[in-house]
Amino acid sequence: MARIDISPTLSIDESELEITFVRSSGPGGQNVNKVATAAQLRFDAAHSRSLPPDVRARLISRAGSRITRDGVLIITARRFRTQERNRADAIDRLVEMIRTAATPPKHRRKTKVSRAAKANRVDAKRRHSATKRLRGSVRNED
Repeated sequence: MARIDISPTLSIDESELEITFVRSSGPGGQNVNKVATAAQLRFDAAHSRSLPPDVRARLISRAGSRITRDGVLIITARRFRTQERNRADAIDRLVEMIRTAATPPKHRRKTKVSRAAKANRVDAKRRHSATKRLRGSVRNED
């Protein structure tokens, strides 16, 4: 069985993919109404044996509307006029999605606003306040 490499440590089995061809709405002239060239790739992300649990969870959360309630990821490729190129495009898009899900998110470090930045903010407020005070109405002292 063929394996699709995602990264040096991660690959998925091609038997986990189900690719069907449907009629495409894209370019193709008269051919578009006769030949099913759009590739529809289905990958059961929720039950995949190839994906580690953390990658699986990130992939499912990032897939959005492309994933069904059962955890099946559906990618439709209809950019090209041939089945082979659309099939390759769908697989490439799946690999890219899994690759981005495989990189763990960066840990956020809390930072504090510096004392100088706080002082600058307060000083700017004071200057703005003084400018507005000078715009006030003039009193008549007779």
